[in-house]
Amino acid sequence: MKHRTFILKPVALAVLAAVASTTSFADSEMDKMRKTVETLQKQLEQVQEQLKAREEKPATPAQSRTAQEAPVTRKEMDELRKEVATASEWRSPNTLIHMAGYSSVGYEKTQGNNDDGSFNVGQFAPIFHFQYRDLVMLESELEFEVEDDGSTNTALEYLTIDLIMNDYATLVAGKFLSPIGQFRQNLHPTWVNKMASPPPGFGHDGAAPVSDLGVQVRGGYPLGKVRTNYALFVSNGPELTSATDDGVNFTLDGVDAEGFNKDSDGTKVFGGRLGVLPMRGLEVGISGATGEASVSKYEDELLATTVKITDQGKRDYDVYGADFNFQYRSVGVRGEYVKSKVGSSNKGLTASGSANWETWYTQAAYRFLPTRFEAVLRYTDFDSAVDSRDQEQWGVGLNYLFTSNFIAKVNYEFNNGNGNSSVADDNRFLAQLAYGF
Repeated sequence: MKHRTFILKPVALAVLAAVASTTSFADSEMDKMRKTVETLQKQLEQVQEQLKAREEKPATPAQSRTAQEAPVTRKEMDELRKEVATASEWRSPNTLIHMAGYSSVGYEKTQGNNDDGSFNVGQFAPIFHFQYRDLVMLESELEFEVEDDGSTNTALEYLTIDLIMNDYATLVAGKFLSPIGQFRQNLHPTWVNKMASPPPGFGHDGAAPVSDLGVQVRGGYPLGKVRTNYALFVSNGPELTSATDDGVNFTLDGVDAEGFNKDSDGTKVFGGRLGVLPMRGLEVGISGATGEASVSKYEDELLATTVKITDQGKRDYDVYGADFNFQYRSVGVRGEYVKSKVGSSNKGLTASGSANWETWYTQAAYRFLPTRFEAVLRYTDFDSAVDSRDQEQWGVGLNYLFTSNFIAKVNYEFNNGNGNSSVADDNRFLAQLAYGF
């Protein structure tokens, strides 16, 4: 800026000299030129004063560093690291967010009915955990499935708010997986289940409840050298489905125990499970539930329609079961038994007698160490209230564990239904890739 100031002064003087030597300019034009030059000189003086004042003012460290383009010193970096390391929000965060889940893809071919086999997407099930200190946690699992027609089915598997009361008890409120038995609450994810399908009777219209909507208290407590775990709950309970083929005579068709948002009969279901670990590698559990349920819909097989219905009377509803799990080195053996009993009712259009659903399975797995191969054998016997759904099954499988949470499965199911016309009588070949994250 100083050099520009010194250059402008001679230019201004040259302009004055040229103006003075030109006799053709009028006096008025000369006055205008003089005023212009005086104005320029004043502006230049102001600029010089501002530059002088800025030079006399001491520069800040940041400005000096910018001007000199000097790098940050090691000492300054060490001080910054110390400040970050000692910040309280990093050492003890109030909230924790965690995402997990699982997914599977596969191939299935049924022996019979001219089935050429189909590739399929089992499900995509993200699981979310949001925890505030050691006080409360929200956990939820969504499930996305691709139907046979290509549409996508979305379901809320569970969503609960968990209040951590102490080291031995947690209050769980919302929609939760049924604590009856082990399979639904612990083994149903595809990357945990060693077979490519659930045991018959542990799904829709089966003997084992799927989920409940209510409140439960669960936890564990040591009794000397023996460890225990427990769950006690109260929920809205299931809804019942009836069926008719003539519009007059009705029979119970299924139990929908999948956590409804409304208690259709106004009577709650109470239940729980107690597990005992008497020795390392062994757990034995008993579970049960009792309450009432009522028919909320019926299927008219003659018209191929489903009709919702109310005021059909309350029926007794009882579930009980037992389970065990034993693990020793490369060998794992587990089993489970569940029975659901629904009482009779003489009220309403769907009045009918009682019905039972009963299932049990036992499964053995052996890991061929040090390889990643694993052999699995499972036997299941499902006795439904609907004879066409009865199924006895032998399942054999060979798994390859890429990692503990990524598994490839090849299974074959030998199925024996109630008569050759039953779909439960068809054998199946299944292949699956399951990944838990």
